[in-house]
Amino acid sequence: MASLPITDWSAAPAPRPRGFEPRLVAVEAASPPAAAARLSALEWSVVALAERDTIASLREPGRIGAALESLFGLGRPNKLANPRLEVLRRVAVFVWRQGWKVPKSELAAFLAEGFTLDQYELIHASIAKRARSGRGR
Repeated sequence: MASLPITDWSAAPAPRPRGFEPRLVAVEAASPPAAAARLSALEWSVVALAERDTIASLREPGRIGAALESLFGLGRPNKLANPRLEVLRRVAVFVWRQGWKVPKSELAAFLAEGFTLDQYELIHASIAKRARSGRGR
């Protein structure tokens, strides 16, 4: 078996090339580390409930559709009363049904309600993990 010779690192450092001198460079104060993305228990329950909803549940019915629904007693998932949770439900439905193909307008509304991209990725990771484990859909 071959081996390389061990170098004596205690020796004096090699001379630096001319014109190369170390210097101190000012660095901006690092921003505090971002808090880990989290969702509350209520928000997680909204994500879980969105698994049963379809993309059609996000559309507003027209006059004829509303008349047919009332005539035949078809039910539609109710919108959530809290606008923040409704935006979360809408994004979660898209993630459950279409993966990363969430419309830009929905993502913009999600961010406008105070959610972050880290929370968006957390929702994706959680749904993907659940789908891989066989419990999703």
